[in-house]
Amino acid sequence: MDLFTDDEKINPKDLPLAVRMRPVNLDEFVGQEHILGKDKLLRRAIEADRISSLILFGPAGVGKTSLAGCVSCATRSNFVAINAATSNVEELRKIIAQAKQKKSNTGKKTILFVDEIHRFNKAQQDVLMPDVEEGNPVLIGATVHNPYFYLASALLSRSLVFELHSLRENDIIKILNSALKDKARGLGQFKIRAEKKALEHLAKTSEGDARRALGALETGVLTTPKNKEGVIRFDLEVAVESIQKKAVLYDKDEDGHYDTASAFIKSMRGSDPDAAIYWMAKMLYAGEDPRFIARRISICAAEDVGNADPLALVLAEAALSIAEFVGMPEARIPLAQAAIYVACAPKSNASYLAIDKAYADIEKTKVQDVPKHLKDASYPGAKDLGRGNDYKYSHDYPGHYVDQKYTQDKVSYYHPGDIGYEAKIKQRMEALKKTKKVN
Repeated sequence: MDLFTDDEKINPKDLPLAVRMRPVNLDEFVGQEHILGKDKLLRRAIEADRISSLILFGPAGVGKTSLAGCVSCATRSNFVAINAATSNVEELRKIIAQAKQKKSNTGKKTILFVDEIHRFNKAQQDVLMPDVEEGNPVLIGATVHNPYFYLASALLSRSLVFELHSLRENDIIKILNSALKDKARGLGQFKIRAEKKALEHLAKTSEGDARRALGALETGVLTTPKNKEGVIRFDLEVAVESIQKKAVLYDKDEDGHYDTASAFIKSMRGSDPDAAIYWMAKMLYAGEDPRFIARRISICAAEDVGNADPLALVLAEAALSIAEFVGMPEARIPLAQAAIYVACAPKSNASYLAIDKAYADIEKTKVQDVPKHLKDASYPGAKDLGRGNDYKYSHDYPGHYVDQKYTQDKVSYYHPGDIGYEAKIKQRMEALKKTKKVN
């Protein structure tokens, strides 16, 4: 049985470009270097034809089925492919019986590729386990879901589990260029002038899904009329139409990136939550890393809100953690909450000004020695050196405060404002200054 179809009458040219361009060997495979790079375990096992049962999981269009195809071409085993959504116990028993017979007659093992393996129920998984343990058939399962949540632990224990990641933009551009050049399987038979920005748009908006990018490329090429020279011009406008997602001016290493990030921060600083959300939406839509946005919110919470509302920094840190944990598209929700909170919070840059002024003093003036009464006195002999002598323990005094020198020369950096929680801080600090000094 062929990996993709058992109907020999189907013309390969009638198959989608994404199917035709599937790699036939590991040299053609693009991406997933963390498991298929030189000297990696999985690559060595495939090349040596020593595959044990595998479970491949990761997002759509990142190469799970393609990797199974590479195994089918590299292995000397019989290869059978099914989809768990349409299979049943009867079919599995038939495949297992045929695998045993083939092994007995020819000595060849059978590799069973099961797409969407998470759809197998417990009975179907139980049917597989005894024979998978014996290595005939060798199971290769593919799923977009975490197999530890969907597959029986007994089946997982008999398999190696590999996670495939979303393809990088450079990987997808490489795949698209291969499709444009390949005359046998791709679009190389056409005269195509593909603009760099058009391919970059497909790579960016496909969100790591090579199948989606190739589908958009094929749609654009086949529906765009040739010009007078017989050339199909695949430009940015065609790319936008093909993938149904408009282009946003947001080059990650050029002005579009820095200008938008600047507008985002200044909108939060200026207490305009609507503008902040607009610029954040633009960044996310254009494919910006949610962690970059979360870091900008955290910086703004500390620099521009500060102690006027200390909870802003806590919320920003929580948004960063949650964004990393849940990923897109759900990450946009905690990020939006944090950005709105920071934008609406009372503002103070007193902490920012304080550390900058202290930095300047350290850089430009003689660094002060630590007063003897503040030095560490925890080690033997410290007292003999005068370390810690005459130190006044704040909690022994009324209000848990006592006036004493904490620097050799007086310094003044933090000047709390009159807004938000910082007003309370200012009130307390002024009250402490009025406290009668204790000799």
